[in-house]
Amino acid sequence: MSTENLPQQPEQPARKPRVAVVFGGRSSEHGISVVTAGAVLKAIDRTKYDVLPIGITSDGRWALTADEPERMAIVERRQPSVEQLAETGEGGVVLPVDPASREVVYSEPGSVPKALGEVDVVFPVLHGPYGEDGTLQGLLELSGVPYVGSGVLASAVGQDKEYMKRVFTSFGLKVGPYVVIRPREWQQDESAARKKIIDFAGEHGWPLFVKPARAGSSIGITKVDDLSGLDEAIATAQAHDPKILVEAALRGREIECGVLEFEDGPRASVPAEIPPPEDHAYYDFEAKYIDSTPGIVPAPLTEEQTAEVRRLAVEAFEAASCEGLVRADFFLTEDGEFVINEINTMPGFTPISMYPQMWQATGVSYPELVDLLVQAALRRPTGLR
Repeated sequence: MSTENLPQQPEQPARKPRVAVVFGGRSSEHGISVVTAGAVLKAIDRTKYDVLPIGITSDGRWALTADEPERMAIVERRQPSVEQLAETGEGGVVLPVDPASREVVYSEPGSVPKALGEVDVVFPVLHGPYGEDGTLQGLLELSGVPYVGSGVLASAVGQDKEYMKRVFTSFGLKVGPYVVIRPREWQQDESAARKKIIDFAGEHGWPLFVKPARAGSSIGITKVDDLSGLDEAIATAQAHDPKILVEAALRGREIECGVLEFEDGPRASVPAEIPPPEDHAYYDFEAKYIDSTPGIVPAPLTEEQTAEVRRLAVEAFEAASCEGLVRADFFLTEDGEFVINEINTMPGFTPISMYPQMWQATGVSYPELVDLLVQAALRRPTGLR
């Protein structure tokens, strides 16, 4: 039978890729993650993507939240939370555990689960443990859902400052002097662990920076000028992570550089300089996010220094097997040498954060940055690669 004269079915319009923006989380950086999500939700191109905001509460519940970026801001020095944005206090969002399905389901006690549709890519804007450290990335790999940013290994390495430094050293990147106190060391012999730090200070001098080994946003960090402040600094760091890192102070300028994955590979932005903030002992959490201490973009460096730090930033990105994006932080020492301090695989990502500012100065606007990251994630398969 000929089908030439049969009525033709109209072509269905292509479905827009669906992006789940996942934010909040169980770490001490919960509030900043919510602020970041608000910026991404505001910037993402709604004509190009469907968007599903999913918040993770401080106790780990995955909640369906309002798509209201204006409520995700720091107001009167108070940070927002997922609990304030959640549509209910009990319902939960469940990602698929079958790689053959990307259907997201929402359920409440006593109600029939409701399908929220398929998700094509996850944009995780979580900072710190239980989100930036490879745990969420592992869940998404098991679910077969593509996601923005680095994979399991690179995320874990980027979160743990000890192993990050070990990886960099093995690739020939220069790092500053440091010592690590593991939980078992402290539990078995506090005196010996404290002496380890004091001996380190004797070799490298004061001040020291005592910090959680696996936290970010400068949370839990103390600049210690002498022995009298050491115990309090240790307790502050251990409140965020039982493993602590102690670093010698490096004399020099703080220089940052952004790395972004393009189709032809990673490229570095123009660098920025973080000047010593007024009214703060160093570039701490409040200087970054509350008082918004401005950086200098681009950094006032020579052409040779700019080229060198951009090269080193990409080298650090590759050394840790990163994907998507990284902010690489360096010290430019008084003798003109770049020493890498750390990388962030999900750096501060509000429009006033240094990573977007550096790319803005390089010619990539904030909405373009969001789009490039989503496109890179859609190109990349899950699993071994």
